[in-house]
Amino acid sequence: MRADGRTGGRAERISAVVKRTEQIADQHHYKIAVIPGDGIGPEVIRAAIPVIRAAAAINGATLDFAFLPWSADHFLATGETLPESGFIHLRDEVDAILLGALGDPRVPDHRHARDIVLGLRQRLDLYVNLRPVVSRRTGGSADRRMVHGIDLAIFRENTEGNYLGRNRVEHEGTADERWISEEVNSVRGVTRIIEAAFEWAATHRRTRVTLCDKSNAIEGQWIWPRIFADVGARYPGIEREHRYVDALAMELVQAPERFDVIVTTNLYGDILSELAAGLVGGLGLVASANLHPGRPGLFEPVHGSAPDIAGTGRANPIAAILAGSLMLDHLGLAQASRAIEGAVTRSLNGSIFTADLGGSASTADMASAILAHLSV
Repeated sequence: MRADGRTGGRAERISAVVKRTEQIADQHHYKIAVIPGDGIGPEVIRAAIPVIRAAAAINGATLDFAFLPWSADHFLATGETLPESGFIHLRDEVDAILLGALGDPRVPDHRHARDIVLGLRQRLDLYVNLRPVVSRRTGGSADRRMVHGIDLAIFRENTEGNYLGRNRVEHEGTADERWISEEVNSVRGVTRIIEAAFEWAATHRRTRVTLCDKSNAIEGQWIWPRIFADVGARYPGIEREHRYVDALAMELVQAPERFDVIVTTNLYGDILSELAAGLVGGLGLVASANLHPGRPGLFEPVHGSAPDIAGTGRANPIAAILAGSLMLDHLGLAQASRAIEGAVTRSLNGSIFTADLGGSASTADMASAILAHLSV
């Protein structure tokens, strides 16, 4: 029975999709490493994989999902976060990495999450963090406020900024104790993320790229507008504009629909993408791709592990499913990626919603609704 109490053709449509998945010839085969992680991570990944697998079949591809144990449970039992052999496997032997979520109150220093997520970003040099934010609902009964007309992409520099771990403590244990964190912005790092943003804009027919920084107050960010002007000059058909992060945060609330592509620092990209997610329905609807051309990408929901609802069956699987869409696009399976996006949009304009969207559907119900809407 559906969450809205109705029965009908959903089971038949799911059966047809699964049958098509099994019948299509194996033209392409991809190895996907899966790190389900902590909290709701395993739940949303378990719900997402049938949708991702069925979408890949639309492109004539098969996916081999191999589950890896790294999580808080594994760390607490073994003391191991990301072993060297595991890193080499991910670097050399898989086509992509799908991550559920990491974070557990039993590990208050977040050591395992930091070693796995930040470790992979740094060691694989996944310098592009791409976070598309799209309004997918046009109506319906969900009670969460959703702003219509938003279709933007945030390009977050993923390997520098404040996330390098260059920290120190001075005068520890005294009244003058100070904790210091260094921010790093290099010519190489800033140039390549800005180039990635403009290139994506050009290939996706976007007309404006917005630089976001705080260079009026932080001298270490002066490099951003300089390089932005140099790179932007190569793309005369794309409008360039510059916003300080505080002003941009206000504009995202007031007029988010005017933005196409935003390129920014590691820290600001992290914050602004969650603000933007709140405008389209919450973190349960936004995914993230960590990329470096020619290397395995890391794909994940933007949301965290949500330990307060873990095991309840209430988690929204859409962000994990959309992470799969980004993964398929990265693998060159554009038709499959578009099929997932279309299925998610059709589902969100239906009548089945998880609790974060004002409904009562379970994680499995939501994923089944999307699978039923999957089509070429």
